[in-house]
Amino acid sequence: MTPDAGHEARYRAIAADLAAKIRSGQYAPGEALPPQRELSASYGVTLMTLRHALRELSDERLIVQRPGKGTFVAPPHLAYQLDSLRSLVDDLRKQGHDVRTEVIGRAVRRAPAGVAAELRLPPGDSALRLERVREFAGRPAVHQVSWIRRPVADRIRDRDFAAVSLYTALADAGVAVARASEVVRPGLLDAAAARHLHEPPGSPVLVSTRITYALDATPVVSDHATILGSMMEIRTERAATGLSLTWGATS
Repeated sequence: MTPDAGHEARYRAIAADLAAKIRSGQYAPGEALPPQRELSASYGVTLMTLRHALRELSDERLIVQRPGKGTFVAPPHLAYQLDSLRSLVDDLRKQGHDVRTEVIGRAVRRAPAGVAAELRLPPGDSALRLERVREFAGRPAVHQVSWIRRPVADRIRDRDFAAVSLYTALADAGVAVARASEVVRPGLLDAAAARHLHEPPGSPVLVSTRITYALDATPVVSDHATILGSMMEIRTERAATGLSLTWGATS
């Protein structure tokens, strides 16, 4: 066996051993692995060999390396489905995930110009602004701001949105949702959302903009969600006929 082959065999064996411990629960999601020097000593290899093994685990999305803090077991990833018309929480709970919602803001305000255009409101008109944070695996993962047009908003503004999804509240108020138009693009975490997601500004995120329409084609909800890229992946189903996903160039 050549020296290079021997090095590769050693770090792959270490990666396989650590992966088995992670998958068996010996190292739990979010838990810190032992320091690199301790791990390299326990496996009897150099730091360079250990770091090759950790790179393998990082590529497999089993660990997250945080400069200055250490190496942590990655949380299980949420799958954001694009092939259904459900609220984010309903979608994730259907997949078996335990998602907690914290309502951090709820008020009727003058809609910003962009939101007013999306909801087709007259300039200066107001709407209900609902701000929530979604927690998954014990940590915040999604910051979401929803604007709901009136008079629909007046019928649902007192609902407990920590326990009830917005789509459920709309249905209970007699608002039939027909469709939604959504764009998801990569972005960087801004300072406002960073405070709620406990990540540094500039971290990679997915940004979802969704407009929900009633049966009469009236836009009733404008949603803006900032999703930590380290916590969620996007999935969609493709069929031989009837495309469910459209790719477009970012501007």
